[in-house]
Parts: sequence; structure tokens; C-alpha cells
Amino acid sequence: MTKLINKRSWAEPYKMKMVELLKMTTRAQRVKAIKEAGYNTFLLRSKDVYIDLLTDSGTNAMSDRQWSALMLGDEAYAGSESYFKLEKAIQQFYGYKYIIPTHQGRGAENILSQVLIRKGQIVPGNMYFTTTRLHQELAGGKFEDIIIDEAHDSTSEFPFKGNVDLAKLELLIKKHGAEKIPYVSIATNVNMAGGQPISIKNLKELRAFTKKHGIRIIHDMTRVAENAFFIQQREKGYQQKSVREIVYEICSLTDGATMSAKKDALVNIGGFMATNEWDVFEEARNLVVVYEGLHTYGGLAGRDMEAIAVGIEESLSTHHQRARIGQVEYLGKKMESYGVPIVKPIGGHGVFVDAKAFLPHLSQDQFPAQALAAELFIDSGVRTMERGIVSAGRKPDGKNYYPELELVRFTIPRRVYTQAHMDVIAESAASVFEKRKTIKGLKMVYEPKYLRFFHARFEKLM
Repeated sequence: MTKLINKRSWAEPYKMKMVELLKMTTRAQRVKAIKEAGYNTFLLRSKDVYIDLLTDSGTNAMSDRQWSALMLGDEAYAGSESYFKLEKAIQQFYGYKYIIPTHQGRGAENILSQVLIRKGQIVPGNMYFTTTRLHQELAGGKFEDIIIDEAHDSTSEFPFKGNVDLAKLELLIKKHGAEKIPYVSIATNVNMAGGQPISIKNLKELRAFTKKHGIRIIHDMTRVAENAFFIQQREKGYQQKSVREIVYEICSLTDGATMSAKKDALVNIGGFMATNEWDVFEEARNLVVVYEGLHTYGGLAGRDMEAIAVGIEESLSTHHQRARIGQVEYLGKKMESYGVPIVKPIGGHGVFVDAKAFLPHLSQDQFPAQALAAELFIDSGVRTMERGIVSAGRKPDGKNYYPELELVRFTIPRRVYTQAHMDVIAESAASVFEKRKTIKGLKMVYEPKYLRFFHARFEKLM
């Protein structure tokens, strides 16, 4: 008889009350659909998708408590009670003093960038994110990557690949001066590195360093609870602390934040900007009226703010995060068992396949990650997305960025899919891997001005 040794299987901490029926398609239908979409998975119609792993943003399943909260929404134009519930939740669980609601995370990024960045300033950060960097550039700033070198190596098993390299930051200060740096941009669970966390130890060291130089830390806290779970599991001294306690500590080491509530907070729309500085809040409160809506709704319905307030609390459950990240880990290990090259360690919000290792016969200018995402859809109807040269975009001088990482992101929506879906996904990746030598690259035939990965169109190379 098999003995249970220390570790027992986990299960999702919820049960289903409602299901959405999925459409099955034929290979011929999928070939037609992806060709019409210009080999860009963003341009596919959702009705043609079987399992949708494009993003975890706004695609999560809300709980019965969140659906109930929708009915409590106060839709007053000014002074909505739902705003004050959201404000209380953010102050209680994250600790920030002043709150500006926005329609989603990039609304907060826009306002923050306009308030804090002046032309010619430098914004260091632990790897770029697409919309964040664009807002920084549009405000006249220049992003500089100060993440540790291990983050650019998909095979490195370093447990905190989101960490900042303080030596890189010090060099920037020596070169430009601290006065040219409005803030250091810190993401928890770094998306473009493969969902990789930053450690509390590193964040404390960064806090001490920036205080010495009078520089703010601004927190992209979109997946802060996932980062906290990794700290609980991996960092010495945190095993007995709850996700909730660790999240509060992370936030206490920063001066302000932007948040897309469509991720960790388990809602379909919404976000906010937070700050501990009254002057920053006052200027942001003026701008939110211009771009989003009155400062007590910021482009959101009262019902949305109610759902976010509930979702914030639910996201801080250790049981929820164990199941959420456990499902991602299950998929990653399944892919590894088939020999599929993935970013290690397995990240928080998805499994990231190394397209350079998967398709070594394609140069980066042939868009290997974009080509691979298209092939995966053709194989099984699973929609993933490119995170490589297409997402990286162009420098201000018009030349392409060439990121070290050329990835396909298998992003898992929270509380949506079952383990059986994970098996189907892994088997599809394995099937495409078996025929990888036959996969051809792509050429870009249409490129929009900004954030090209959303709208770019491609054709297959012959």
C-alpha cells in the first residue's frame, strides 16, 4: 500500500455553480480563422477559441460574493458609497493612504506618468512592461532595465528572478544623478520575465538605497498576492506568515502603486492608482477628472468598485493562491515531462515557453514566438500570446528592441479551467513540439504605431 509522505494533493477551494459551454472547431476552421486574423491571436474572435490562455486580465471567474456585491453598487455620480468601500479595502489590505480609481491599470499608469515624469528623466525598473513603458515614454521619460541578469536566462532556477540589481541602479544614479530619476518602477511577479517574483530581502535593500538618494519606489502591484505566495514558499522567515501579511509588508516598502484589478483582484474590469503623498494625490485627482471620470468613480460603475473590494480580500487567501499557482505549476511540469522548453522556475500567472529553444531554426526577425502561438491555435484551438520581439516593439529611434527572452505565454485565468484542460493544453504543446522543425516563420505586413502586438498582422514565410 502506498504511504502518504508529508504532502497531500490539493484541490481547488471552490465548487462550480454555473458553466459556460465551449465551442469545438475543426483544424480546417482554425487554419482559416488564424489566417484571417493575420496570424495574430489577439485578432481571433473568441467564438473560434476552445481554451483561452491569451491573458489572465479580466478573464477570471468571480465568486458568488462578488456577484452579490454587484447588486450593492451605488451608482451616484459623486460621492458613491462603493468608492468608500473600495478605498477602505485598499487602505486595510495594502496600506496606501490615497486612492484614485481608474477604468483599468493603464489608466492609472497614464495618470501616474503625467504626474511624476518630466521630459528627459530616467525610470529604472525590474524589466519593462509594454503599457507601462509606453506611458513613461509618452510622458518624456526613458525606461532603463535594472533587473538581475538571471531574469533574462530562461534556464536559470534562481527563485527570485524579479529582483533588482542595485549595482545597475547605482550606475544609473552616477551617470544621470538622483534628481533625474522620479521613481524606481517595481513590478511584483514580473510578467515579461515569466511571472517571476521579487524577494522581501531585495525590496528592503532597494528601499534603504532609494531612501538614501531621495527616490520614490512605485509599485506595479497587479500580481502582488501571487508574489507574496512565492515569498511564503521560498524566502527564509516567511513560511509562517500569511499571504495577507506579506502583501501588506511589500506595499509598506513602496511609496505608491498602480493596479490592474483585472488580475489579482479577480474582476472583469477596473484598476486604481494609490499614493502615500498628498501632493501627488491632489494632482492625480485633477487629472482623473479629465481622463477617466470623477475622483470617486474614475471610469468605473459603483458595482465594479464593490466587486473589486471583495476580490481584493479573496485574492489574499493562502488557499486561493495555493490552488491558483498550483494549477500553473501542474501545467508547467506536464509540459516539461514532454520535453517542451519553458521558463524556469515556473511562474505565477502562466507557463512561458521558450520560443528560441523551441524553434532554433528561426531567427528573431522571423517572429518565432508569434509563429508558435499561431501553430498552437491551429493544433488545438488553444489561444496563447507572444511575449518577444513583437511585444517589445521599437525604440524611440525606430529600431526594434531585441529582448533576450522570446516567449509564448500560456496565461491561466483564475478559477476558470480544470486540470483536464491543463492536460489538453500540455498535450497540444507536446504535439506541436514533435513537428517543430516544419514550422515556418512569419513576416509582418501591418504594424500600428503603438503597442503593435495588439493589432499587427503577419503572413507565413514560404
